[in-house]
Amino acid sequence: QEELVESGGGLVQAGGSVRLSCAASGRTFSTYVMGWFRQAPGKEREIVAAIWPGSRISYADSVKGRFTISRDKAKNTVYLQMNSLSPEDTALYYCAARLIGVSDYKYWGQGTEVTVSS
Repeated sequence: QEELVESGGGLVQAGGSVRLSCAASGRTFSTYVMGWFRQAPGKEREIVAAIWPGSRISYADSVKGRFTISRDKAKNTVYLQMNSLSPEDTALYYCAARLIGVSDYKYWGQGTEVTVSS
């Protein structure tokens, strides 16, 4: 059974850094597009970053220059390095996976909470 498990969230001060991990199991996700999403209280879920199998990467404008997505195919793991955090980055962060050419993400993790204090 396919599973995505996020970790690394927690409480951090503004200006600080956090590294999230998403460990995948049940299949190899090396051929999948992996994405990081977040949902803040009272807001809709938004995509933060995505990485393709060929290492093409995209970021939301709000995190460009601060967040870095990466993947370790051998470990079936995706990371999100978040720097220069602000209270506006407080949210539940999810990782997800989809096939290339398919618009919907099929597999989702349960999420990891990131809280940035001012």
